[in-house]
Amino acid sequence: MSGLLNTIVKDKSQLKQLSEAQLTELCAEIRRFLIEHVSKTGGHLSSNLCMVELTVALHRVFNTPQDNIVFDVGHQCYTHKILTGRADRFETLRQLGGLSGFPNPTESEHDSFIAGHGNTAISAAIGIARAKKLKHEPGTVVAVVGDGAFTGGMVYEGINNIDKLDNLIVILNDNKMSISKNVGAVSRYFTRLRTSKEYHSAKHRTENMLDHLPIVGQGIKSAIVASKTMLRRTIYNSTFFEEMGFQYIGPLDGHDLEEVSAALESAKEYKKPLFLHAVTVKGKGFTPAEQNPGAFHGVSAFDTAQVPDPDDTITDSFSEAFGKKVTELAGNDTSICAITAAMKYATGLHHFKKAYRERFFDVGMAEQHSVTFAAGLAAKGMYPVVALYSTFLQRSFDQLIHDVNLQNSKLLIAIDRAGLVPGDGETHQGIYDVAFFSGLDRFPLYAPLNYAELDYWLEQLVGHKNGPAAIRYPKGAENASLSAFGCDKSLYRRLAGDGNAETALVTYGAITAQALKAVQQCENNGQAVDLYNLVQLAPIPAELVEALRRYPKVVLAEDAIAHGSVGTHLGDKLLAAGYHGIYRHRGLPTTGIDHASVSELQKVYGLAAAELADFICG
Repeated sequence: MSGLLNTIVKDKSQLKQLSEAQLTELCAEIRRFLIEHVSKTGGHLSSNLCMVELTVALHRVFNTPQDNIVFDVGHQCYTHKILTGRADRFETLRQLGGLSGFPNPTESEHDSFIAGHGNTAISAAIGIARAKKLKHEPGTVVAVVGDGAFTGGMVYEGINNIDKLDNLIVILNDNKMSISKNVGAVSRYFTRLRTSKEYHSAKHRTENMLDHLPIVGQGIKSAIVASKTMLRRTIYNSTFFEEMGFQYIGPLDGHDLEEVSAALESAKEYKKPLFLHAVTVKGKGFTPAEQNPGAFHGVSAFDTAQVPDPDDTITDSFSEAFGKKVTELAGNDTSICAITAAMKYATGLHHFKKAYRERFFDVGMAEQHSVTFAAGLAAKGMYPVVALYSTFLQRSFDQLIHDVNLQNSKLLIAIDRAGLVPGDGETHQGIYDVAFFSGLDRFPLYAPLNYAELDYWLEQLVGHKNGPAAIRYPKGAENASLSAFGCDKSLYRRLAGDGNAETALVTYGAITAQALKAVQQCENNGQAVDLYNLVQLAPIPAELVEALRRYPKVVLAEDAIAHGSVGTHLGDKLLAAGYHGIYRHRGLPTTGIDHASVSELQKVYGLAAAELADFICG
């Protein structure tokens, strides 16, 4: 760190003393800092570059932790972390034991709420603001919401419940909409007028004067308010937010620190919730990110001297293999539709969109809607394939139960990023889906070992359309050692051992590669182990339970939560079948899977080869 940034990091109160020129230089330093560090650790770049001025303005006007800032989604909080005492730890961002890429109250008192999923900030901010009122605590609560979050229904549920919270501000960080020059110029003029202290003083004096005029005062005041509101609505097109109870300001230039600061200062004069609409440029200050913000949304480490070509997309991954296969199947079956929630590239469904645009649906950050929408399509004879990250699918649990399972809808849920994932940490781990699908009686769940099994089971599930089904697969490419096994079209199979060992190890998915190494280590130590790999996780094949009954010792390992996943159900089935041997189960805890690489997480939780071998042989 250098210059102004070093000064501010040591004493954030100095922000209020900086001149306009110094603030401009500070923001430039923060951008250089972000690019330098994120290029080394990976992380969310575009969204943080566009938030620099907004965040600096927030910390000039408000004082955390007395005032609370709630981010939606939390990956836009890096400047906030820099300004709240964590700049010297940025080389640990998203690393094992280091800074989280999202807000986390256990990391800092300046972080108000964990926010790894979208659409949550307004509801959380309302709750915090209401609690402040009930406890007579001072301070303002600010929800910073990206425009993408407004595609999710929870935003509107929150807005519907703002009541008259005069300690609440919602900032729309709008980095997609274009604002007309003429309308923008006029609205900026009125915004400056409305956010000036002189305006508020004059406004309050006039209102007080009219209130004290007998008979005609209230009538004149109502007429002025009505005409002013009509003009404002014409200029701002803000009817919705004002009808919901907000005082609307905007659109502002989100990179104009003085303008944003003035608007935030004026918020203290309002006696109702404030909605501030700020327009920003995603990737601001880094030309490659400005030109292609999507490619620099979430990045791995990169060389700033050789910026990666945004057109060089990842072509070897389960997501890509899935997207291409579903597109191929749709060529022979016009009932197949594809649905995703703002993730068409990440889930591989951009291939489907290109080939069959009329049957492709991106519903935005609305996972609940995606599942019920799919059930509606299925009710009229279409066959929807819904591709969601495991962590975001959690938001649709009620819809899976009520709208799909209960009605035996014919559709497929494709669960991307299943199991342990790197970098993003506890908010993004795909470790819960096995447990909740295992509890749904009409919802078989599959976990292909490699691309060959993925292809085969997609053909079977989409081809037969027997009812609802789900298929899960990890982030990234297939493992070379697992690819070699191909596909034998069975629900489970023995991958190692001759069937005569005293111990059986059962596993599935990505950690099977570690299981193979663990079995080899056991054999090197003189203990034979038969390794079974499951493809159908729920319901567990009865034939496997019968085959395992003869082993004196059965061990199950999985990168899903231990409670309620395959290990729990296999143990129950073995017990019901009269099994009297030793049964051991290793899975993951239900919370607190931190940010690190997958290999580091496997080691920490005993799923790496060496630790797994010790568990099997112990």
